[in-house]
Amino acid sequence: MISKNKKKILLVGGCGFIGHNLALKLKFLGNEVYVFDGLAVNNLISFNGKNIKNKKLYTTILQERINLLNENDIQLHVEDARNYHALSKTIEDISPDIIIHLAAISHANESNKNPHNTFDHSLRTLENSLDNCRDKKIHLIYISSSMVYGNFKSKEALESDRCCPLGIYGNLKLAGELIVKSYHQVFDMPYTIIRPSALYGERCVSRRVGQIFIENALYSAPITVSGDPSEKLDFTYIEDLIYGISLCCEKEQAKNETFNITYGNSRSLEELINVLKKEFSNIEVEYKNRDKFTPIRGTLNIDKAKKLLGYKPEYPIEIGYKNYINWYKEFYKKL
Repeated sequence: MISKNKKKILLVGGCGFIGHNLALKLKFLGNEVYVFDGLAVNNLISFNGKNIKNKKLYTTILQERINLLNENDIQLHVEDARNYHALSKTIEDISPDIIIHLAAISHANESNKNPHNTFDHSLRTLENSLDNCRDKKIHLIYISSSMVYGNFKSKEALESDRCCPLGIYGNLKLAGELIVKSYHQVFDMPYTIIRPSALYGERCVSRRVGQIFIENALYSAPITVSGDPSEKLDFTYIEDLIYGISLCCEKEQAKNETFNITYGNSRSLEELINVLKKEFSNIEVEYKNRDKFTPIRGTLNIDKAKKLLGYKPEYPIEIGYKNYINWYKEFYKKL
């Protein structure tokens, strides 16, 4: 549905996997969309080095993100979000109604290997966004993670559950949530916090599990499962997530709330592999021990998003993951 109330929306870190897909969706809905991204974190600049696995594939995908933004007349400001003055000037020039903060190190393993870099790109950038939102009362939407919950204590994780994250990544995401809420408390700045889970979809280069499985199938390499293949994750297709975020831009009820935005029904790694097997024959699966900083997860309860936002996810893995596999096959042929 085309937006009735056109808004100016700035996506900080908006050329990433979530960001560029979200920018395209928000523009399609009739909003005025801008992207601010230094292209250095898990993006074109960081893939310039040597000995990067699947380098040609990833750089081609990353270039397509930029091409799509250009084709849809979405302004891309190539600046580092750690640069306070550059971000401030852009915000002053655009005067956005909403800032969506996506800038971060997007992978838990990378965060644990390089905590200083993770802090720098995750919390320092967030501080810059918040400081520019506070006096202008700009609605800030913060993209957090289901990793803030740590090991799930029950069948479904609720937004009100106590968060006990494991490792650097989850703890920094929770720290970000607390900082966002503190700005609301002190400055009355409106916010929304969004917790996605187990994302997959077109033009991802973050080497999430769904992406790695497809790439290994394309290269006829074994698929490695860490831990128990019956373990369940709330796999969420990118289209469902960006639909949920777009509702948060539209609905007043989204302000000053935290939402699980996922498919809302966890599925096992084994089930995900079974969808893959229908598209690729002779897949070899190997097993190894789970990483100690990978929490035991499951379903995220999405009742709150359904009630307050009217959120209705549409893509179980049988549809969403199949779409993603078919897109990857076609993209791979063009290389």
